[in-house]
Amino acid sequence: MPKMKTKSGAKKRFKVTATGKIKTAQAGKRHGMIKRTNKFIRNARGTTILSEADAKIVKKYMPYAR
Repeated sequence: MPKMKTKSGAKKRFKVTATGKIKTAQAGKRHGMIKRTNKFIRNARGTTILSEADAKIVKKYMPYAR
């Protein structure tokens, strides 16, 4: 059986924490900041943890991530 391939887009966008959760950048920060509130921009700094339903999909893309 050949090795499974990791999706290239997933390995660039997601990291797996030590507890197995999926960490990703906050969404909605690429463009259009002028129409966003300051509160939104402040709260969207840094990273976030994906929901369990989304994390399940991403884990399929990264079979060897621990």
